[in-house]
Amino acid sequence: MTSYRDAGVDLEGADRHVSAITGPVTSTWNEHVVGGFGGFAAGVEIPAGYRRPVLMMSTDGVGTKLELARASGRWEGVGFDLVAMCVDDLVAVGARPLAFVDYMAVGALNPDRDTIIVSSIAAACSRVDIPLLGGETAEHPGVMESDAVDLAGAAVGVVERGEEVTGTRISAGDVVLGVASPNLRSNGFSLVRKVLAGVDLDSPFPGEASTYAEVLLRPSVLYSTAVLAAIDTGEVRGAAHITGGGLPGNLARPLPEGLRAVVDTTRWKVPDVFRVIQATGDLKPTAMYETFNMGIGYCLIVPPGSAQAIGDLVRGFGHDTYRIGHVEEGPRSVVMT
Repeated sequence: MTSYRDAGVDLEGADRHVSAITGPVTSTWNEHVVGGFGGFAAGVEIPAGYRRPVLMMSTDGVGTKLELARASGRWEGVGFDLVAMCVDDLVAVGARPLAFVDYMAVGALNPDRDTIIVSSIAAACSRVDIPLLGGETAEHPGVMESDAVDLAGAAVGVVERGEEVTGTRISAGDVVLGVASPNLRSNGFSLVRKVLAGVDLDSPFPGEASTYAEVLLRPSVLYSTAVLAAIDTGEVRGAAHITGGGLPGNLARPLPEGLRAVVDTTRWKVPDVFRVIQATGDLKPTAMYETFNMGIGYCLIVPPGSAQAIGDLVRGFGHDTYRIGHVEEGPRSVVMT
């Protein structure tokens, strides 16, 4: 063995990859970006108007949903999953996203696949109006299978000190608004893969004109623009991004001690994808609600007098929104009824 190439790392291919993704990445840049693409780092200015700006950061990955993407060769939506998992976490505390970076690890470079993935990340960043500053694509020969991919990202945002959405203003009687998720987004796929092991991903999904692969790999909804608009009204007292742990695990996060959220599960229609997974795996309802979003991807806690207006505002961004519960005195928890 006499070279890095002999060890399985394609340095020339890495250069070609950077050239291929330069256009999609820099297309997301705006006047606040500082630096050039392909350097050691790039930055972003904090917008004017903040007196005491606080930088917030969030990091996450796509998880084992990538295994289904690998098995089916469908990569177009994974960038939306990645951006959603990071950016929608940021806005739950009231932070306005400023920039995003990604990290992709592969067993071996695949120009077509890798360009599709980075382009999808760029498309998602454009959708929520933040620059993709850059990132890293790393080859791990001998550690990962040649066609394996792992994907992670990080987002930075800014909020005015004292204007964070912390949940401290939540009180008994407040309304829980649920914002719809039509699909799995990027959570629970270790269970999905176990339940559906052996299923032909190219076969028709029950009740749909699409295949299993098409249904399971539908990209995550991006909530940040609508959630920030709601927060800007000053009426949002708490927010929760419903990811791993489902409604019980995530809606509890913003609740102060001595208050619980009571959720009425009859207030929205659970998408069929969850019902098929539950029936196929013979899963109990509690397991479903503790693993998946079950059709609610975000929650906003607001005063009762503001619920209608906030719901209408969020619906104006294209998200179905329901009054799914309320806050009452009790041990800090989420009660599903």
